[in-house]
Amino acid sequence: MYQYSEFDKAFVRARAAQYRDQLERNLAGQLSDDDFRPLRLQNGWYIQRYAPMLRIAVPYGEISGAQLRVLSKIARDYDQPTAALLQEAQEKQSALGEVPVRGGTPVVTRLKTGYGHFTTRTNVQFNWVPLVKSADVMELLASVNMHGIQTSGNTIRNICSDELAGIAPDEIADPRPFAEILRQWSSLHPEFLFLPRKFKISINGAREDRSALRWYDIGLQLLKNEAGELGMRVHVGGGMGRTPVISSVVREFLPWDQMLNYVEACIRVYNRYGRRDNLWKARIKILVKAEGQRYIDQVEEEFARIAAGGAHHTITQAEFDRVAAHFEVPKVQPAKKDARLHEIVRADAEADPSYDRWLQRNVHEHRDPQLRAVTLSFKRLGQAPGDANADQLAAAADLADRFSSGEARVTHHQNLLLPWVHQDDLPELYAAARKLGLARANIGLLSDMISCPGGDFCSLANARSIPIAEAITQRYQDLDELYDIGEIDLNISGCINSCGHHHSGHIGILGVDKDGKEWYQVTIGGADGSNLSGAAQPGKVVGPSFSAAEVPEVVEAVIEAYRRERQVTDGRAEAFIDTVRRVGIEPFKAAANAARFTEREAA
Repeated sequence: MYQYSEFDKAFVRARAAQYRDQLERNLAGQLSDDDFRPLRLQNGWYIQRYAPMLRIAVPYGEISGAQLRVLSKIARDYDQPTAALLQEAQEKQSALGEVPVRGGTPVVTRLKTGYGHFTTRTNVQFNWVPLVKSADVMELLASVNMHGIQTSGNTIRNICSDELAGIAPDEIADPRPFAEILRQWSSLHPEFLFLPRKFKISINGAREDRSALRWYDIGLQLLKNEAGELGMRVHVGGGMGRTPVISSVVREFLPWDQMLNYVEACIRVYNRYGRRDNLWKARIKILVKAEGQRYIDQVEEEFARIAAGGAHHTITQAEFDRVAAHFEVPKVQPAKKDARLHEIVRADAEADPSYDRWLQRNVHEHRDPQLRAVTLSFKRLGQAPGDANADQLAAAADLADRFSSGEARVTHHQNLLLPWVHQDDLPELYAAARKLGLARANIGLLSDMISCPGGDFCSLANARSIPIAEAITQRYQDLDELYDIGEIDLNISGCINSCGHHHSGHIGILGVDKDGKEWYQVTIGGADGSNLSGAAQPGKVVGPSFSAAEVPEVVEAVIEAYRRERQVTDGRAEAFIDTVRRVGIEPFKAAANAARFTEREAA
């Protein structure tokens, strides 16, 4: 993973010290809340429904064991509200009522503290850190080269990539050096600190798009032209929110050394013409959709001006090599072990039918045939998707150090991946992860859902996400049933801001407000652009909104409609998304609406 230089370390420490000064002046009444707000936001501090929320950047998902231990300490020692605040919050959540689950335990949110939350953009969030302790947390993060710089505000946010970057067998080129160059260039960029709206960039280096780049403001796909030269295809104007848009291709092939110049041109045109009078029309997707070719022409003109001025951000080979050299490839050897004990562990694992499933679902091919990448599942009953408590964060750090050369990666699907596991260590890793509850073989299946924190924590949300996710998880605990259903993306957002990426879910669930009450809109057929999903596209709404109690019934009805409609060839069932594309959404719409009436009649 990327090894910070002395400059990087000093930069992060200086930013933490600057934030402490700003906080102390605010607490002393010398800096107004209005003046302090943009400063704290650019360091990742929001004020949410009940308490401050901290968003920590994890650029392109890479995180070390040492950093995970610091996150564990934050969860244990700082993510702790007063008892009175927690009781008040719990009473408000209980007043919203429970989500009935047929044949199961009704779900109502029990707010917990001491948790980190992995997000779809590979950040980590905490929901209960008191603002008066925020500078202490920033200094603690800086001690392991972490920060919250530009994880909020109308700036260029955390740069994202594929969790298999640098290790995938289908990789054209490693995107991480390019992502790091973008991170360094964009951090505190004076021209782009106050854009019309937040700005997100993703870069993918593999043949398969595992980084959902068509949904980003700018998506960069590494590729080679017919001459074998490395470059990138540039996509601009993707985004979710109130108006889901798939990005447009603005350059089919851009030489790699021009990345910064062209990205600067794209953002400069947006900064010049993007709308600042309407929050809902301020994203670049609105500008690109409205202007079309005129936006592209403006970008090309700006790019030409930059080139004429000396192209000061052209990436030299020496600069690329300097950054790439910071990504150290570990020399992975099997862990030293007692041969007899190893044989016992191996035999126990192979005798466990769940081990085979774990190998199928959680273990991924690696460019080095002796190595594997392994996903630790943070999706289980009684815990919100993507949540990790202090003990789990510390345990994940131990697994990373013991089995993955001290490195893990936060994934788009809100799990952790260990990228440097020797194949001989798989039985021991499975045994250790199973003991910790992190070896559930459900990666890519229905219960491996994406969910935002929703109305339990977020002041922007219209409805809760966590009890809906819990009710569906409770309904689908049988792994045999999950395997029969097959690969499916189920994504949940608590509001139209789409932090749960509901638009790209094969089944998407969106919380909406109706007369002050929680309701949910269901979409079918969305896709993020991966091989499983095919071309990126937003899902289609299947009908009027549903009550919280109806949502689990609706999901079950949609799944049963898929089982009826799917084709089976040579014993292999057609995937959910392929069935939807073949038959359309009408069978699923009819099933969803029938479930609504059945549930209401039963009530």
